[in-house]
Amino acid sequence: MIQPWTQLDSVALGDFKVFRLRKDLKRSPRTGLPHEFYVLETVDWVNVVALTPDDQVVLVEQYRHGTGTVELEIPGGLMDAGDSSPIDTALRELREETGYTGRRARIIGEVLPNPAIQNNRTYTVLVEDCQKTHAVELDQGEDIVTHLVPIAHLAQMVASGRIRHCIVVAALYHFELWRQGLHRLHAPASTREAGSSTA
Repeated sequence: MIQPWTQLDSVALGDFKVFRLRKDLKRSPRTGLPHEFYVLETVDWVNVVALTPDDQVVLVEQYRHGTGTVELEIPGGLMDAGDSSPIDTALRELREETGYTGRRARIIGEVLPNPAIQNNRTYTVLVEDCQKTHAVELDQGEDIVTHLVPIAHLAQMVASGRIRHCIVVAALYHFELWRQGLHRLHAPASTREAGSSTA
């Protein structure tokens, strides 16, 4: 059985706005020896699968500074301190990035983006009956173009590398599981649906 490592010490190394860096000292339960680990602390993230009444998905295209590439993704963002749930974040980000709002918002998936070095979660929120109802409200550091893509095209776009952001691919897989009726069969209690919201 895999056992948790004993925490011996933890030191904050810096605050970099979107994440904080810390160094943990932990003892291996197998060898008894101490090891240093570096952890990125960041807030939880939310991805939004937004469906229109005619079975299209709302996608966003934007420049990503980490890779220096333009990527096609689904809307999403960081959870704010004032957000009561990932659903609140999803509805806000969808409206601000694309101008779309919808109904029956609910969580259909949760992943750990990189549990080796990060402490956060990413939620996938499904929003149905989405329509353009608002003007786009982009942050100063954003430059986004919205696209509507038929559901049937998503698999080919992932297979071809047109969509390649890893947590977007994970979100689209959760969406496919939802379509097959296999979503959230064994979800932990912390991820159960928070109900539905109307934008």
